[in-house]
Amino acid sequence: MSKERQYYNFKALGQAIKSARTAAGMTRDELGEKLNLAPRYIVSIENEGQHPSLQVLYELVTLFNISVDQFFFKKKPEYSTLRRQVDGLLDSVSERDLPIIEATARGIIESRSDPEE
Repeated sequence: MSKERQYYNFKALGQAIKSARTAAGMTRDELGEKLNLAPRYIVSIENEGQHPSLQVLYELVTLFNISVDQFFFKKKPEYSTLRRQVDGLLDSVSERDLPIIEATARGIIESRSDPEE
């Protein structure tokens, strides 16, 4: 008695990889060189939902700070992909630039609150 296997539809995660790659200003050729992958294989992952190996998946999501929780689990992820990407950018900012970022974040938060409430 065999149970029918359900296969994961990789298209949404493939699109997230594509979006993160383009946001990083990286071409498929550059990504292929960096990870030793054929650009055509990257196309198939991004556009056709090709299932990569676990190692390739790991390399892609860690390179682009993509949270896989939002794709594999029904619950809301602790941190979204965008949040992880912003955190990654913050890691590359110098200490002297942090006050600018802090002031910007505070300004955004304060602009959302209505002083008449």
